[in-house]
Amino acid sequence: MGRGASWAVLVLAVAVTIFPFYWMVRTALTPAADLYRDSTSLWPHHPTLINFRRVLGLVDARQARSAGGSGAQIDFLRYTLNSMIYSGLIAVVQTFCCAMAGYAFARLRFPGRDLAFGVMVAALMVPPIFTLLPNFVLVKQLGMLNTMQGMALPSLLMTPFAVFFLRQFFLSIPRDVEEAATLEGIGPWGMFWRIVLPMSRGPLITVGLTTVVWSWKDYLWPLLVGKGEGSRVLTVGLGVFLQQSPNTAPDWTGLMAGSVISVLPVLVLLLFLGRRLVQSLNFSGMK
Repeated sequence: MGRGASWAVLVLAVAVTIFPFYWMVRTALTPAADLYRDSTSLWPHHPTLINFRRVLGLVDARQARSAGGSGAQIDFLRYTLNSMIYSGLIAVVQTFCCAMAGYAFARLRFPGRDLAFGVMVAALMVPPIFTLLPNFVLVKQLGMLNTMQGMALPSLLMTPFAVFFLRQFFLSIPRDVEEAATLEGIGPWGMFWRIVLPMSRGPLITVGLTTVVWSWKDYLWPLLVGKGEGSRVLTVGLGVFLQQSPNTAPDWTGLMAGSVISVLPVLVLLLFLGRRLVQSLNFSGMK
């Protein structure tokens, strides 16, 4: 009975989690004329792909308006590429820098190490909204507004949680491995690059994957810093698409179609690397 109840709660939790995504797909496949008429149906009576074609710019404005859309168009492919660059740049650089910091806190001895680590962990309690304005002023003074490097700069080097997460794993690595490498004449940098990093693929993939997901769905910071076409990411582009719709009749079907397409890259990444993520959460450093 207990196991059956646990499975029932788990299935219910999964259904509640997945249902919004399912409804987004359902709305994207619904013709604009049927959106309110079929609002209580779990599946559209006349499913269509015209909303996806409209968002991707595969139809002209006249055809888009005849399909019930507003005729608004965005450079979807360009914004998707910008999101990939933005997310990939942050994930790669931040993961590497956090790995170096985590290894330094776990293995190296230097004055003030414990104090510095305590201050860094305390930074977890600072809400990100508090650093939004100072970061914006700094990026503006550096002349990096509407640039990809300006958007990525505040998150480029590290996050406290990633450093703490990797430090816990590095502490779980047996010291015998490093002592054997030291006897072979390998220094601290060689130890980190040739021994520790290859043994840490799981946690590194976890940090990189969570960073990609976080930066891919980020909206407020790219909206403030990357308003130009050359640096506009997909989340901001979808907001612009909604703003181009008439205030009396938002283009919900087109917006949902764009949202479904925007989720696909991250979903594919999770499908390929999700098992690595789950496995890395079981290492002894987090117990």
